[in-house]
Amino acid sequence: MSEYKTFLQERDRIDFLIQKGYKITNVTENLNGSFVEFENADEKETLHIITPEGRKYFVVVLINQQKEGA
Repeated sequence: MSEYKTFLQERDRIDFLIQKGYKITNVTENLNGSFVEFENADEKETLHIITPEGRKYFVVVLINQQKEGA
């Protein structure tokens, strides 16, 4: 699969969780990518983001989330 298609899948999964009311609560970075933890009232989800574009995308989502909370 091309890297762009992988990014599109990552973006769609992030958007799906955000639309369901999840918030990013923790990010763990390593050489294999980023593990992004999402939480809503009663559930947790963790996504493994491997593309650079996916990493940029979730950071923008996180910044917007923090702006809304301020």
